[in-house]
Amino acid sequence: MNITKMHGAGNDYVYIDCFSQDVPDDLPELARQISHRHFGVGGDGLVLIRKSDQADARMQMFNADGSESEMCGNAIRCVAKFMYDHGIKSTPNLKIETGAGILSLDCEVGGDGLVSRVKVDMGPPELHGPKIPTTLPVDPDGRVVESAVEFDGKTFPVTCVSMGNPHCVIFVPDATDELVLGLGPKIENDPRFPNRINVEFVEVLSRTEVRQRTWERGSGETWACGTGAAAVCVAGVLSGRTERTVLNHLLGGDLTLTWDEASGHVIKTGPATEVFSGQWNR
Repeated sequence: MNITKMHGAGNDYVYIDCFSQDVPDDLPELARQISHRHFGVGGDGLVLIRKSDQADARMQMFNADGSESEMCGNAIRCVAKFMYDHGIKSTPNLKIETGAGILSLDCEVGGDGLVSRVKVDMGPPELHGPKIPTTLPVDPDGRVVESAVEFDGKTFPVTCVSMGNPHCVIFVPDATDELVLGLGPKIENDPRFPNRINVEFVEVLSRTEVRQRTWERGSGETWACGTGAAAVCVAGVLSGRTERTVLNHLLGGDLTLTWDEASGHVIKTGPATEVFSGQWNR
């Protein structure tokens, strides 16, 4: 089976082109094996680039633990790059079907004829608590915004956002290992988040600049989380901490986010990189 390793700002996945080959069997087990960083290729998960009768392609993705996820803002940029660079799509404007709906993407093509950056219309955020989903108490508008929530004996200001998948955004003075690696998995599996949740620990550097670390549902800490960065942009505006456009510094690189006031959509721009292609024979 032909595979390609790609990453968006360090958020790395193994990609399978299902336009040119059959969809593999037992995808959760394949995701667990191929994502293993010692016994497999290594990655935050597995992404299938599949045919769609509604869009240019359909992205199906699995976390490293084999659980299926609705959406990944970094992976979808890589899908767009693969589609263009490998000649599946001849124009740099694409529509990709995901578990969170059909998203529009615009590729920036460099002088070498390859895609270097991709802009994604992530759509509007879902802020209604039960739809995220969370059972945390909501404000009169049905939202969880800067709500004081206790985890493991400590209280944090929490904002919950869905960008097609659920996020718990926590602004902190310092996104330490103790928080990300210690508290992150506890919040992910907290029963107040029925579908588990992605957790963003965010330092505000200025009203237009933040630094983010993410404990990602089903994968652990990842070097970037695109939907998480979109959720952080929304949470920053809702909490009054940031402007509508922010530069987000992640472990693997930078993303630019805008929560457009007119459309209500979040627009994200960032890199997409192909690392290598090969054969998976197991």
